[in-house]
Amino acid sequence: MDGTIIDSTAAVVKHWHTIGNEIGVDPEVILQTSHGRRSIDMLKLLAPEKATLEYVRHMEAMLPQKYGNEAVEIPGARALLQQLISAKAPWAIVTSGTEPLVHGWLDVLKLPHPEHLVTAESVENGKPDPACYKLGWSRLGLPADAEVLVLEDSPAGIKAGKAAGCKVIGLVTSHTMEQVVAAEPDWVVRDLSSVKMLSCGEDGRVTLQFSDALIAKVQ
Repeated sequence: MDGTIIDSTAAVVKHWHTIGNEIGVDPEVILQTSHGRRSIDMLKLLAPEKATLEYVRHMEAMLPQKYGNEAVEIPGARALLQQLISAKAPWAIVTSGTEPLVHGWLDVLKLPHPEHLVTAESVENGKPDPACYKLGWSRLGLPADAEVLVLEDSPAGIKAGKAAGCKVIGLVTSHTMEQVVAAEPDWVVRDLSSVKMLSCGEDGRVTLQFSDALIAKVQ
């Protein structure tokens, strides 16, 4: 979600500065590795006494409430979601955020809520572990031999998608081109304004067009 559908970077920076000061950890240290990873996984390393889902759900629920005006949609995200929904194509959000965070941001930006959702609470291990994308695949009801496409911006998420057996488009929205390429996605684009749905078959198989791809195929 974050970095792929919405950009809440400014809000997240303020959020982690508040949390960092609260737990006595330099916020800049947290921010160096936090994007794309679950808050609970960061807290397990930095402040184990705070690493509970109850605490994480509470602190993430406050993010959209306190910093709602700090987030914007990623270019092309709304149009692509509307195309998928109109065509009844299967799609899901698989995120390192908690349910309160996801629903909070989607409500603030008036973006559609997915029928299928995988959050931080859904799996034991977060990205780059592939469990979240394997669960998303399962919840979509797709067969084991289906072709599933992941849209990701963080190296941890790209690695998780690839390890789950998916094709991955890497977006250069939150990390440098070099960091995205190093995670080895199948394609790299700047944002979702480069991705357009051309058709969707009765079996849910979608044909996409990439324009202005930064890298057409990562070797």
